[in-house]
Amino acid sequence: MGRVRTKTVKRASRVIIEKYYPRLTRDFHTNKKVCDEVAIIASKKLRNKIAGYTTHLMKRIQKGPVCGISFKLQEEERERKDQYVPEISALSTNVTALEVDIDTKNMLKAIGYDSVAVTVNTSLAGAVEQQTFRNQRRP
Repeated sequence: MGRVRTKTVKRASRVIIEKYYPRLTRDFHTNKKVCDEVAIIASKKLRNKIAGYTTHLMKRIQKGPVCGISFKLQEEERERKDQYVPEISALSTNVTALEVDIDTKNMLKAIGYDSVAVTVNTSLAGAVEQQTFRNQRRP
């Protein structure tokens, strides 16, 4: 079984990552040295736990954003993604018409987007009804 990480370890690790992100790596021993230099930690055991959790979070950050951690590089990446505008809009009419189901066409009509060129595809409409779920009884 795994070990429980206390709130102290998690909070300390998040603070260290937010403040000293450029100095940290995905290597435990490097992170242990950084934690020892930048923070006053009461015991060696606690320092190793914080360094271990920091290494774990650094590996998760490599895959994508992590909840509860905000640092400059991550914020800049988020802003860059928010500011992205595609060169050709998916709703532009000079490209081929969009294929949608009947419900989507009715929703577009309800919000006032009648001018968008769409073609109703009947194969898309039945796709949701054909799904079977694990615990659903069959007739």
